[in-house]
Amino acid sequence: MSAAKVHQLPVQNRRSKAVSVEPPLSQRVALVSGANRGIGLEVAKQLASLGVTVFMGMREPGKGEKAARAIRELGGDAHAIKLDVTKAKDIDRVMAHIGEHFGRLDILVNNAGGYYDHDAVPSAPDLEMIHGALDVNLIGAWCLTAAALPLMKRHGYGRVVNVSSECALHAMCGETSPAYRVSKAALNAYTQVLARELEGSGILVNAVCPGWTATALGGSGGRPAAESAEGIVWAALLPEREAATGGFFRDRTKIAW
Repeated sequence: MSAAKVHQLPVQNRRSKAVSVEPPLSQRVALVSGANRGIGLEVAKQLASLGVTVFMGMREPGKGEKAARAIRELGGDAHAIKLDVTKAKDIDRVMAHIGEHFGRLDILVNNAGGYYDHDAVPSAPDLEMIHGALDVNLIGAWCLTAAALPLMKRHGYGRVVNVSSECALHAMCGETSPAYRVSKAALNAYTQVLARELEGSGILVNAVCPGWTATALGGSGGRPAAESAEGIVWAALLPEREAATGGFFRDRTKIAW
C-alpha cells in the first residue's frame, strides 16, 4: 500500500460556504463496510475498476483477502481491513489507518447489515433481534459515518451512501420483518437529518435501495449483485453538478418513503 495518492486540496475558509473540489477518481479513497461478499463485494469491485482505492471492511479480513487480491490482479487497488461496525475500537483503528496512509476519505458506503427477521411479527418482540438490527443497520452506520466525516471535511468533499431497503417504505409496510424494517426506516431518517446538517459542506449523503438481490441475505430469485451494486456506485460518485443529498434512491431514481 502506498501513500502516493494523498492529494492535498486547498483548505476551505470555515467562515464561508465550502466549495467542493472533486478529486480525480484515481485519487479518491473509499471504505465499503460488509464488503466480504454480495453487494458490498460488487461495490468494491466496481469502484476499484474505476481507479478508486477501496478499503473493504469486514469482520474476518483473512477470509476476504482472496477477493481483495483478485481485484488487485485485475489492476484495482483494494485492501481487506478488519471492521465490525458495532465495535468502536474497529472503527477508530480503520479511520486512523486510512488517515495515516492517505490523509483523506472520499467515499463511505454503509453496506454492512443483517438481522432480516422475516418470520417475526411486531406483537411478539424478539429483543435480541431488535437490538442486533438497530446496532448494525442504524447505530453502526451512524458511528462509522461520524468517524469518517473529519477526513471528508478536511478536503471539503465526500459521498456517504447508506444501503437501505424498500421494505422501509410506507407503501411497502407489512407485518413481517419488523426489526429489519424499523432499522432501515430509521437509517433513512438518519440520512435526511445528516444531509441537512452537512448542506454546503461538499459532502452528500444519500440512501440507496439495491433491490431484491440474490445474496445470502436476499435469498435466491433476486437479480445479480453486480446489477444491484450499480445504483450504489452511482450515488458514491455523484458529480457536484447534481448535488442530490438527503434522498432515497433505487436504480438512480429518487423514490418517496
